[in-house]
Formats: sequence, structure tokens, C-alpha cells
Amino acid sequence: MDLSISSPFRGAFPAPTSTFILNPKSRCSHSLNFFKHQNSYSKNPFFSRQKIPIRAQVSDPAVDDGFVIDDVPHLTDFLPDLPSYPNPLQNSQAYAIVKQTFVRPEDVVAQKIVVQKDSSRGVHFRRAGPREKVYFKSEEVRACIVTCGGLCPGINTVIREIVCGLNYMYGVDDILGIQGGYRGFYSKNTSTLTPKVVNDIHKRGGTFLLTSRGGHDTQKIVDNIQDRGINQVYIIGGDGTQRGASRIYEEVEKRGLKVIDKSFGFDTAVEEAQRAINAAHVEVESVENGIGIVKLMGRYSGFIAMFATLASRDVDCCLIPESPFYLEGKGGLFEFIEERLKENGHIVIVAAEGAGQEYLAQSMQGIDEKDASGNRLLLDVGLWLTQNIKDHFTKERKMAINMKYIDPTYMIRAIPSNASDNIYCTLLAQSALHGAMAGYTGFTVGPVNSRHAYIPISNVTETQNTVKLTDRMWARLLASTNQPSFLNCDESTGGKVCKDTIDLINNMKITSI
Repeated sequence: MDLSISSPFRGAFPAPTSTFILNPKSRCSHSLNFFKHQNSYSKNPFFSRQKIPIRAQVSDPAVDDGFVIDDVPHLTDFLPDLPSYPNPLQNSQAYAIVKQTFVRPEDVVAQKIVVQKDSSRGVHFRRAGPREKVYFKSEEVRACIVTCGGLCPGINTVIREIVCGLNYMYGVDDILGIQGGYRGFYSKNTSTLTPKVVNDIHKRGGTFLLTSRGGHDTQKIVDNIQDRGINQVYIIGGDGTQRGASRIYEEVEKRGLKVIDKSFGFDTAVEEAQRAINAAHVEVESVENGIGIVKLMGRYSGFIAMFATLASRDVDCCLIPESPFYLEGKGGLFEFIEERLKENGHIVIVAAEGAGQEYLAQSMQGIDEKDASGNRLLLDVGLWLTQNIKDHFTKERKMAINMKYIDPTYMIRAIPSNASDNIYCTLLAQSALHGAMAGYTGFTVGPVNSRHAYIPISNVTETQNTVKLTDRMWARLLASTNQPSFLNCDESTGGKVCKDTIDLINNMKITSI
């Protein structure tokens, strides 16, 4: 998820990245927005500083090294006379021993760390962290937090850290919890959040604030944000929530108000998936010709399935949305299953929920429907695989098999986050707070090469983070499972995948329809 704040799960969780949106999936993404009464600056046009090419300081001014900042908006872009104040952290006992309390204005994080000698320096993002100056007085802040869409581990941890961070680090006392998702904005469902109220919610799964799908009425939401005098909005959710946060930001910008976005829960999801995979392995290992299928989260991307497979070492085949597969014929899934059964007597298959949807639609009655969040309703690849494998081996191959199907989706979503994700959620929440107080807006918080940065929300909503089959991580999985790639290979080149197939993979985009 992300913090726009949006929700966790890398691509499955869709992400994990922030507009001030926290997304639980992106590894999970949600957003944080800022608002101020429009009359104070409605005459000032909004100016975006995104993707500004900046020439580095070099001895030869004629040299252009291609240094680019993919920047995020700042409140002073459209409120040039907005006053700033010393950051309260300069008097914080917690930061007293820190060698460098504040991030310098020129600090950036490179998008790519592997470069060639003569290549350009490329795209950079502003480094996340506290700034020396802030643009909100503590007593003037009225913040709110809302969770939307599906669940994922870590949501309550993010809520807790936003509340405690705002209060302990910046002295903010006025924090509202919007209950029940986006519709809570205009149905007047709120609660007052204090460090005492949220003290132990990180020990629970789910969301302390309740959630719902749909209910996104941009006009009503922004009207209520204005009416309630809210000037910081933290939105925690997944893909659909991110799109909703983006529309809120656009409406806020149009009205001349103030707004901010990120992802978590991935490590917890992968860890919990191990339990399901282990259970499947124990089951199929204990019977003759055991075939276990485990369906994991991953509507549009297969990160959870891929990492759970790599971590498990008990998985024989991993199916993800990005990699087409087929059942029959040479190199197909049926052939691979039969080979493994002959070799080992059992097989475990992990399938992301979005895998093979086009294949399913051809053999089943397709449904062109969407849920309340706008996500396409998927056909159940787990049940479809189970039935097709059973029919093939019992009716055509006349083999006795033992099928075991496990769908742990809701178990994984509902558990509390583990230690790794708790730390990650804390970093996300605090980075979001620092960015908000420093006046940045319309951004997502996320790790870029192990350093947290502020990323324009458009980078999160326009494209999805998907597994690239031409990268080494997928190759590592294929080497680990020794499964077929299901891609066309050219025997004349020693089994290499043909160029047309590689070009197709590189240009493939998975859309949220």
C-alpha cells in the first residue's frame, strides 16, 4: 500500500509507493493532500516544477550532463508569499544527537544507480526527510486520515505513526479519523485521534478507521474538506484509492486549495504466503501424485507470488499476470506437471490471482464487471486451474491424482504487519509528515534505491509497477523452480527467446481496466 498516503503490496499490493498517498500494495499506495481557504490565493496560478532539467556545476559550462529532477509541487509555487517558520525538530531532544537533522534543499535521490561512464546522470527525485523551514504552524494544522479499499498488513501502523508523528514531532493536536472510506467525508463520520487512542492499534490487523470500496464523490469530498477546515489529508489505500486521491488533488488545485502521497505490507504478505505454500507442500508430499495450487494476491502484477516462490524453495511453478502460459502441448503446463509427478511424486504451483485471465476468458463465460473501486472483477484462476488439471489427468491421461487448493488471500490481508513492515511504515509515515510540513504537495513517498524520496503522484497513477520478464529477478525464479518460461524460443540461437517476443514483453503494459 501507499501513503498519499496509499496502501501496501508491490504491484499486487499494488504497490508499494505515496502522493501523500499510502499504497499498501505497491509493495501497497495512499496520498496526503494539503488545503487552505481559496480566497487567500485564488488569483495565483498553480505552477508545477515537474521534470526540471538542471545543469550541474561543472568547470565547463558548455557540458550538459543530463541531470534532471522529477520534481513535486510546493505550496510556494502558487502561494509565493506564504510565510515559513523554524522547524520544531531543531529543539527536539530525539534529534539532538543527530549529526545532520535536516535534509539539504539540494539533496536528491537518483532513479538509477547502475550507469555507464559516458551516460547522462538521468532522473532524480527530492530526498524525503525534515526540512529546516516548515510552512504550517502547529496550532493551525487540522489533519485527517482515511483508509479506503481492500485491507493489507500495516494500515494500522501507518495510522498510528501519522498521529504520533504529528503530535510528538510537530505539536499537532487536531487530527481527525474519517471512518468508512471516502464516503465518510460527506456522511460526517469522524473521530478524534490522539496518541493515546491509537497507542496499540498496530497490534491488530485490518483498519482501525474502517474501510469501504467506492463512495468517491470528488465534489462532495472537497466541499467537506473545506467546510471542516482540514488542511492536511492523509489517504491510505491501493490502486483505486490512488486514482481517487489524484482526482481530489486535481480538484483542490483547481479551487486553489492546499494537498500530498506512498506503499507497505509487502514483506508481511510474502512471509504469510509462506505458511500457505508450506501447508500445500506438506499436503501434496504426504499423498501419491499430489498437486497443490496456492492462489496469492496480484491482480495486475506478480511480485508477491514471485518473491514468495523465491523465498519458499518448495514451489515448482509460479504463474503471474505478466507471463502468459498455456496448458496443452510441448512445453505446456500439463507436460511440466506430469514430468514433476514422475520425478518427485508431487508438485506445488503458485498462481497470482491475475494470471492467465485472457486464457480463462476464452474457455469460460467472461464477465465485464468492476467492483466499487473500479477494478475489473477477475475470474478465479485457482479454481479454473484445479478443474482443468483434474480433468486432464483423470479423464485424458487416466492418472489418479490428489488435488489440494489453498486460497489464503483474506488471511494474508487481515494479519498485523511484521517487524520489517512496521519499521517501513514508520519511515513512510514520518517522511510524509516531514514533506507535508515542509510545504510539498501532490506527491508520493517511496523508497528509491534504498533512500526515501518524494515522487510526483502522476508517476504512481499513470503506470503500474509490474514484474519485468526481461530482468534478472524473473530469471532467478526460473532458475530456482526450473519451470518452463512458456515463451517461444529459437533453437537456432541455442534456445534464446526470439527478438519479437522480447520486444513484445518490453512494450507490454498491464492496464487497470
